[in-house]
Amino acid sequence: MTHNDEHRELRTLLMLLAIVVGLLITAAVVCLTFVCPRLAQPLAVGAAVLTCLAGLARLVVKGSGEPR
Repeated sequence: MTHNDEHRELRTLLMLLAIVVGLLITAAVVCLTFVCPRLAQPLAVGAAVLTCLAGLARLVVKGSGEPR
């Protein structure tokens, strides 16, 4: 049994949990923009910034995992 096989279930569970949390946050933001439409543009800018930061974090993590 390899190292990847041992942690596959845990990684799958964490990925599903992250998806559920992401969907809940998205639903909360959509509801908030319906209640207060003035917040739509600032929330969109915040989402764009968080997306860029998540992409940058992925590049850093992926780059640090490779042997030199």
